[in-house]
Amino acid sequence: MRMPQLLVNLHFYMHDITGGPGQTAARIVTGSAQHPGKLPGTFFGDTTAIDDLLTDGPGPASRPVGRAQGTYVLAAMDAPVLAVSATLKLTDGEYNGSTVVVAGRDDVLEPLRELAVVGGTGRLRRADGYVVWRTAQMLSPDHAVLELDVHATVPATSL
Repeated sequence: MRMPQLLVNLHFYMHDITGGPGQTAARIVTGSAQHPGKLPGTFFGDTTAIDDLLTDGPGPASRPVGRAQGTYVLAAMDAPVLAVSATLKLTDGEYNGSTVVVAGRDDVLEPLRELAVVGGTGRLRRADGYVVWRTAQMLSPDHAVLELDVHATVPATSL
């Protein structure tokens, strides 16, 4: 017998700042082969650790709602594609203290990308679904704002 499922939709913005004041993403491994794709100064295998702010709006002064913590790796030789593994820790609202775990392929040149929701904790325990994300804006060469739409189901007993 299948457990009743509840649909959860979350929407927020992720601020990935790769340099300068307020840096939230740091390259922790530099790959060994110059990347032939369209990202100058990058290397196949570059690995970046993130602790990016999640907000309810695209502006940097928008209300904080959590953090995206994890890594991304430049994982394709022929294109700027990242392999992403991140935990979205929510710190505000109905799901305060809960997490959503996201993994997947991020082809940064595509307008919309889809990554998998592979789990969660707290009120989002055993979340399953997907995240549609897109680059909403570039506030500077070092500050990308990603828009995330999370579509997940959780067992009714999680809420």
